[in-house]
Amino acid sequence: MDPATLIGIALAFGSMVAMISIEGSTIMSVLLPAPMILVFGATIAVGIAGGTINDALNAFKALPSAFKGKTTPPQDVIDQIVVLAEKARSAGLLALEQEADAIDDPFLRTALQNIADGTDGDELRILLEDELATATKISRNASKFFVTLGGYAPTVGIIGTVISLTHVLENLDSPATLGPMIAAAFVATLWGLVSANFLWLPIGNRLKRLSDLEVERMTLLMEGALAVQAGSQPRLLGERLRAMVPAAPAKKASKADKADKADKSLSEAA
Repeated sequence: MDPATLIGIALAFGSMVAMISIEGSTIMSVLLPAPMILVFGATIAVGIAGGTINDALNAFKALPSAFKGKTTPPQDVIDQIVVLAEKARSAGLLALEQEADAIDDPFLRTALQNIADGTDGDELRILLEDELATATKISRNASKFFVTLGGYAPTVGIIGTVISLTHVLENLDSPATLGPMIAAAFVATLWGLVSANFLWLPIGNRLKRLSDLEVERMTLLMEGALAVQAGSQPRLLGERLRAMVPAAPAKKASKADKADKADKSLSEAA
């Protein structure tokens, strides 16, 4: 779990609370139900109105992943592919069907099952690229939904402020109440800006980043599976996949890599 989103949002709201306290006010001065209901309720409503019901449902289904942030290190993916390449090299491609049954990842399982079934390499690439594109489209739509909410929220906050100021103008004959009423009027604008920049935009950007990482993972799996089908040597395959993620931290060589290096040394000695 990557807690970046939770930490960032907590620090953002903590900074706002600290500012309110330092200025001698209280958090209750901004926790006003009426403007908060308008800002959050209307923002989500117009976000739904700008798309489809399925878009909104898929976006809220993806919301927990923005906070859990579960990602797979590229090196773990590479090690998994190298082990599968070693298995295919020693027992044949048909042995990958048994490996597929034990794999939870549906993308990799589909690839291995098709390899075991003898699917043509070009056809398998097309199939995997289509699945990758579909998965990317769903996750990008979820990200776009929350980014869109971040665009609507400040404007909705201004609408709330205008409504409240209209009420203020209706009570100009009560000067004693004008100060608190004007202050309360700007709370809607505050929550519009806060919700956009502390919640919606960070969540949308987080989902986009997670989508990018998932695309990288699936791309590694696709290229690795196709290379396994083509009979690539495990050690060279591992080096090729590592070259696709140069930013990945170095890690100890896998057992398959060590075995290949040992075989190569013996061959050179002979």
